[in-house]
Amino acid sequence: QVQLVESGGGLVQAGGSLRLSCAASGRTVSSYPMGWFRQAPGKEREFVAAINRSGVTRYNVDSVKGRFTISRDNAKNTVYLQMKSLKPEETAVYYCASGPSRALSIGTRPSEYDAWGQGTQVTVSS
Repeated sequence: QVQLVESGGGLVQAGGSLRLSCAASGRTVSSYPMGWFRQAPGKEREFVAAINRSGVTRYNVDSVKGRFTISRDNAKNTVYLQMKSLKPEETAVYYCASGPSRALSIGTRPSEYDAWGQGTQVTVSS
C-alpha cells in the first residue's frame, strides 16, 4: 500500500518561499515518477513539477518559470518542492503523486498517477 504524506504548507506573503515535503512509504521514490500538482478552489488540478527515476525533471514552465525546484532524498524516501517568489494566485492545495510505472516518461496529467497524498494548503497573501 502506497502512502504519501505532504507537509510544509502554510501562510506566506507574496514573494516568499516555502518548501513542501512528500514522505513516501510502500513505494521507493527513486524508482517511480513522482509529481506535484495543485488545485485552487473551483479550478482543475494543475501539474506543477515531476521527477522520474533517472532524476530528469519536468515543470509547468508557464506557471513556475525557474521559481520552483523538485528534488528528492533517496535515503529519506522523500520528494521536495522548493517554491520561491510565490504569488497570491498560487494559493492552492498542493498534492504529491506517484506514477504506477517505472517508465521514464514524465506525465503531466492527474490520470497518469495512481497514488496521491492528502494535500497541503499553501496560502500566499498579497
